[in-house]
Amino acid sequence: MEFENIAQLFDLTNKGAIVTGGAMGIGEAIVERLAQAGASVMIADVNTDAARQTAGRINASGGKVHFMKADAGSVADAERVVQSTVEAFGRLDVLVNSAGIYPFSKALEISKEMWDKVYKINTKGVFFYSKAAAQKMINCGNGGRIVNIASTGALGPTPTGGLAHYDSSKSAVVMITKALALELGPHGILVNAVAPGSTLTPGTGERLKGERGKFLSSKLPLGRMGEPDDIAKVVLFLVSAAADYVTGTVVVVDGGYLLM
Repeated sequence: MEFENIAQLFDLTNKGAIVTGGAMGIGEAIVERLAQAGASVMIADVNTDAARQTAGRINASGGKVHFMKADAGSVADAERVVQSTVEAFGRLDVLVNSAGIYPFSKALEISKEMWDKVYKINTKGVFFYSKAAAQKMINCGNGGRIVNIASTGALGPTPTGGLAHYDSSKSAVVMITKALALELGPHGILVNAVAPGSTLTPGTGERLKGERGKFLSSKLPLGRMGEPDDIAKVVLFLVSAAADYVTGTVVVVDGGYLLM
């Protein structure tokens, strides 16, 4: 049996990809890694200024990244992003649902509006972007990869509290991942999730800095908080040929947080 070499396993040349929430944080790191591997990447994000900067920086280094303004919770935008990606790159092989929000609020203070907004972006968006992408992948006949960014909060409530809406929405993402993996497997579409622990991003940085961050880092088995690239490298594995027999699973990337 002839094996592909390591470079071939992780080569995404001529692949078309979408990363929702790809302008900043974990999504930005994912865009960077996919582009380094040779993929053409569409950033779908409401923050067009940040998306423009990310695309410009990566393109200046030889990548191929486009961006478009899109709401991660909009069904119409999901269909528009998928179609625009195929028009731009000629195909769609990879979808990474990275967009998500996590407004802190005690359970008894969560409003209906806040609950609906969290579920619209974190859960509804994941499903309908996946549906639109999967339909296009099936039509093209090349199979594909879908990776959903979940959270350790999907596997157990955040110990500090204040994230009942977020944790439950990410738990739903895990089940969406498994259900889609079951149905889409016969079409050659692999669906997996990544569950990050505490990760330093522009959105979490202030909350995880200072004494609280030092305390949490000291408790982690690996002794540090996660960085966006820690997540991005695992996503790269899941969309590469190295993960050809992996579907319906959740990869926890938390520095040992769940062991505490």
